[in-house]
Amino acid sequence: MRYCRFQSATTPAYARVEDHDGTLWATRLLTPAELPVEDIAATAHPYTGPFTPQPLSSLQLLAPVTPSKILCVGRNYKDHAAELGNDLPKEPLLFLKPPSSLLGPGGTILLPSLSNRVDYEGELAIVIGRRCRHLGPNEDPRDYIRGYTLVNDVTARDIQKSDGQWTRGKGFDTFCPTGPIVSNEIDPVAGDPVTLTTRLNGEIKQQGSTAQLIFPISHLLRYISAAITLEPGDLIPTGTPAGVGPLQPGDSIQIEIAGLGVLENTAKPENYALNP
Repeated sequence: MRYCRFQSATTPAYARVEDHDGTLWATRLLTPAELPVEDIAATAHPYTGPFTPQPLSSLQLLAPVTPSKILCVGRNYKDHAAELGNDLPKEPLLFLKPPSSLLGPGGTILLPSLSNRVDYEGELAIVIGRRCRHLGPNEDPRDYIRGYTLVNDVTARDIQKSDGQWTRGKGFDTFCPTGPIVSNEIDPVAGDPVTLTTRLNGEIKQQGSTAQLIFPISHLLRYISAAITLEPGDLIPTGTPAGVGPLQPGDSIQIEIAGLGVLENTAKPENYALNP
């Protein structure tokens, strides 16, 4: 199933998503039994008002997940590590982005005055569906995956380098655009790679396949869950291919994977009047 999260007249709501002649539509509200378990407010007070099927472009879309943590993987594509002059990691390189960095599709990335270079990084992200701790060598990681979504791991590159650790440079408000949907209709774990494309103002800047991941998804879940308990709704961006670059005020950034739609956001200076 594919679903989105959007702002109804009263509360956030979830809708099933289907493809109609190449356009993603929200076709019906999710039933209480289908709602993501981590969204306590939605589960306790599900929106049951009127709903008319409509294209996603007509909805006020929100980030489709409400994670307890956003656990990212750095330098997981050889070509990206090389373009930044970094050695390949011997083990997955993990870092956290705060949930306060989440931004919905169509939202505005705020470029902080503290940074002189803010980069885009398009990524495929895993959405956890079941509590996962110490995933065993013979367990199927797909049993713990609700689905996949798109993430832009926005990064203040100069702050990342000067700090020596990545929390501040990757943790600003609006630095984790996510969406537009969650889908379990793609299966990169089973050897069906997906291709990610990032466009800046319509020009292709990144194009990479999950077949190129240094550490595949099954390895990532075993490695992470050996130390950190993953909860339903947790978000794991899996790394970015080569082609990252700076955002300028007014830029439009689009990240696309077939089956997951297009995550599109614009960039503005942080003093832009906005309620993200």
